[in-house]
Amino acid sequence: MSADRGVPSSPHSERPIFLDVAPGMTVVVRHDSLTGEMPGKDWWMGQVIHCGGAARNPSMHNLFQIADVDSGVIRWVNADLVTHILPRAPEQ
Repeated sequence: MSADRGVPSSPHSERPIFLDVAPGMTVVVRHDSLTGEMPGKDWWMGQVIHCGGAARNPSMHNLFQIADVDSGVIRWVNADLVTHILPRAPEQ
């Protein structure tokens, strides 16, 4: 009998989306109940202003400064709360 000794695939093995975030992008951010946001809000959309690097590897962003597109409020956001990167509008 043979045993499969490979690394099991899991949903967490794919590349995190926040690694592709850069200033100027529009992103969807998951609601974080610890920041005092309204409890009925699941997500919000914002424009990335700044990407902060981690201490060990400055090229891996772990903190973003994002402007909420609805209110204009600028927030610091943990990278793992970014769920989607919206495509840029085609230039005319």
